[in-house]
Amino acid sequence: INWIATKFLYHSFPALISLSFGGAIGLMFLMLGCALPVYDKYWPLFLLFFYILAPIPYGISRRIVDDTDSASNACKELALFLTTGIVVSAFGLPIIFARADVIAWGACALVLTGNVVIFATILGFFLVFGSNDDFSWQQW
Repeated sequence: INWIATKFLYHSFPALISLSFGGAIGLMFLMLGCALPVYDKYWPLFLLFFYILAPIPYGISRRIVDDTDSASNACKELALFLTTGIVVSAFGLPIIFARADVIAWGACALVLTGNVVIFATILGFFLVFGSNDDFSWQQW
């Protein structure tokens, strides 16, 4: 068990710290787009639903699909399609809000910056903890 703890500390711990820092920076941009006195509209907080929903289809398909075969299968392709739809919707919603004058364009820019950081963090999580080794996210 000492070997497992050592491997976690040297390999996974810095990645986990970096990912949490990225998530905090992304949420900071989202909150700045909402809470600055110039903007003062909290409609972009609906993007939190997209952040929660984005990894779910791919996570479910990783549990269902056996990755031993190299051929593509329908479940994995559907999960990638749904995840792509969620991500595109998360980028489109602030633009629609800004075009409808619900939020200001500056708030839209801050929210889109937060989107880039948050989705890069989610992608980084799947790249770092997505392999089927001893410290896979599937064990959590």
